[in-house]
Amino acid sequence: MSQEENRYQPRRAAPAHAQSRGEASGQRPVKRRRRRRRMGALGALIYVAFVLGISALLAGLGWTWACDLLALNKQEHTAVITLPEEIFTQEERKVERTAADGTSETVTETISVADMDYVADLLSENGLIEYKFVFKTFASLTHAKYKLSSGTYELSTDMDYRALITSMGSSSGSRMVATVTIPEGMTQAQIFALLEAKGVSTADKLEETAANYDFKFSFLKGVLPLGDAKRLEGYLFPDTYEFYMGEDPVSVLNKMILRFDQIFTEEMRQAMTDQGMSINDAVIIASMIEKETDGSDQRRISSVIYNRLTNTSATNGLLNIDATILYATGGTVVDTSADTPYNTYRHAGLPPTAIANPGADALRAAVNPESTSYYYYALGDDGVHHFFKTHQEQLSFIATQERYRNG
Repeated sequence: MSQEENRYQPRRAAPAHAQSRGEASGQRPVKRRRRRRRMGALGALIYVAFVLGISALLAGLGWTWACDLLALNKQEHTAVITLPEEIFTQEERKVERTAADGTSETVTETISVADMDYVADLLSENGLIEYKFVFKTFASLTHAKYKLSSGTYELSTDMDYRALITSMGSSSGSRMVATVTIPEGMTQAQIFALLEAKGVSTADKLEETAANYDFKFSFLKGVLPLGDAKRLEGYLFPDTYEFYMGEDPVSVLNKMILRFDQIFTEEMRQAMTDQGMSINDAVIIASMIEKETDGSDQRRISSVIYNRLTNTSATNGLLNIDATILYATGGTVVDTSADTPYNTYRHAGLPPTAIANPGADALRAAVNPESTSYYYYALGDDGVHHFFKTHQEQLSFIATQERYRNG
């Protein structure tokens, strides 16, 4: 057969054993399929392990968060925290109220809203919670920002989130209370300093409130204009009070003014009206009595003040009260030449405001003075006041007293 004929002859198939050898030496397609199966099984195993791990992690975190939320497995710990007024803002919202007759109306009320970021930070810093974001989430869901009030609270790790929030409210039993006794004759500035020392409020906040808050008491109208901090001098009644630590200064001052309103009875008010004088006049006179009295002569000192006010021909209306000058100058030496409207040696009539916060005895003496002809008095070596009708009698007495010779 020629080469040309051979070229057109069909090729013979390879022997069966040759194909077997070829398959034996070239089984790549079979091996690739087996590798894919093995990798698929391993991937599934890894995926399952990953899911189980994440689930376990989340379960662990969930349990940890739940323990924090529910106050479980916590070490016993107590902390005193203060929510300052500065973290609260005012918000107006509409609410529906039902009247006694069953009708309802929509009214707008102003509410305080707490900064929950600040609260969460404070609780965390004091070891009362561990997870701030969990607490803030719970607080958001329960609208906690509307439930808190400024003040000082004693909290513990026994409290869960709900209890912590409830315990920082205005009616909370965890709110810390300070018992404060205000002595008779304290000035407003001294009272504010005492309240600050007791943790009730700061002197600056109390002074700002005294000056600018319009308290709803009729006897304060026209005393002094808003903006003058001395407008409450004389109306902060001396007594023993229980205040919340960190209490709203409006509430603090209102308690003392309300107590004055209770003590200064309708009969006392009528007595001042009958004399052509005001409640404020009585308060100013009572404050001078309180600072001058030896503790037993309130009504007699009151008589001297009234006698000097009414008999201007004898006294030119000058009261000559040392305590009014000391109130203005803040010193311990009476400077009768001091340039101040509180200098009752130079300015006739009552001083501009009270000079202290008088107690009940001084207030009663101010509206019911003893009937006397005294215009002068002086403190003797025996520790009590002696009263005189003339200036010469007073000077003669003073000349006999050791206390005046020594200074």
